[in-house]
Amino acid sequence: MLTVVSDTHSTDGHKLRGRTLEAVREADLVIHAGDFMRASVLDAFENEARTFRGVYGNNDDSEIRDRLPKVRTVEYEGFRLAVTHTVRGGATALSLVGRERDADAVIFGHSHKPTVDLDGELPLVNPGSHAQPRGNHKAHAEFEPSADGLDGRLVTPEGEVFERFTLPTPES
Repeated sequence: MLTVVSDTHSTDGHKLRGRTLEAVREADLVIHAGDFMRASVLDAFENEARTFRGVYGNNDDSEIRDRLPKVRTVEYEGFRLAVTHTVRGGATALSLVGRERDADAVIFGHSHKPTVDLDGELPLVNPGSHAQPRGNHKAHAEFEPSADGLDGRLVTPEGEVFERFTLPTPES
């Protein structure tokens, strides 16, 4: 399983609880799409996850920016995922980030709004924020390989799945 989180906005720990904490601990790979805020929060995520990949966000301190890139490509079960916190220009700019990295989908954060957009050039997935939802569902994303690609779901810390979707298998 792949677990994706974003926008923790903490100065003292990872703020993971419930299903979100379980998903991070169970995952083969955890991706964080930025805005930890302090390096100790990044450390806390790295300590919970078997394999961890992250990017820095606009609210992250200099130590996080020294340790993590602004954009990265992550491989998972045959998928290339471009990961960034945010870029100016909305869906078009996010798709460009993905195309530049020959990605099959783009993972991003920043808005705190759990979002799945499968209608554009590339699938765009924002897991929302598990800790500071700003009027949205507290959420994270979980992905599992299937015959059709990667089956995804947006999940609350209470374990409620409120959206299901599939990232289609990449064309060879």
